[in-house]
Amino acid sequence: MERRKRAITITGISNIDEVQPGDDLARLIVERAGQEDVKLADGSILVVAQKVVSKAEGRLADLRQVTPSALAVSFAEQYDKDARFVEVVLQQSKRIVKMDHGVLIVETHHGFVCANAGVDGSNVPGKHIVSLLPVDPDASAERLRKQIEEYSGCKCAVIISDTFGRPWREGLTNVAIGVSGMEPLLDYRNTVDEHGFTLHASVLAVADEIAAAAELIMGKLNRIPVVVVEGYSYCAAPGSARKLVRSPERDLFR
Repeated sequence: MERRKRAITITGISNIDEVQPGDDLARLIVERAGQEDVKLADGSILVVAQKVVSKAEGRLADLRQVTPSALAVSFAEQYDKDARFVEVVLQQSKRIVKMDHGVLIVETHHGFVCANAGVDGSNVPGKHIVSLLPVDPDASAERLRKQIEEYSGCKCAVIISDTFGRPWREGLTNVAIGVSGMEPLLDYRNTVDEHGFTLHASVLAVADEIAAAAELIMGKLNRIPVVVVEGYSYCAAPGSARKLVRSPERDLFR
């Protein structure tokens, strides 16, 4: 197993103008990186906030155009929620995992289990507008990576991140919902540690770890939607965040 470098740097790209549907997000990122003297190099990993990807792709919903279902109205009335918002969450869901105490935990059509199916009204202009997750976050990451490589001339990886809660743990953390250019998992199984013990179950979710580390720079109010990670020697590969989703037959809590 290759030894990892002892230092990783995480540098934010800030003050990207408000992203609009149809914007060339890759060009905005590369141009802003140049203006802020943030170097992109072969092996760079760019972590991009889901919100700016969704904005560029037009994944926005206007609540004024939503007619809530009876289920949405019932839940909203019980917990003082906006029935239109609840309806959008239900439309973006494949399965309701838990619907209680004013909280909607669902499985999205991508297979992610999260609150509100990733539907979010924060950091979106217009009080009636909410953002939705990209239709295919892996495909979004792939397009973004190829365009960034074209504009910058550097071979890189791209992670699209979003903020999720966790069972049995307080607080939120960022995870990878789209990956391109790197393996999202690092498999240590069948390797031997320095004491001669063979590892049997150690598979690290490195894309999630990188996304979580990037959040330390991004924050929620810092206007830093993109960070560049340098110094992590990843395994170059097509990549897919779907590899991070545990299959139903292996899910002991389903």
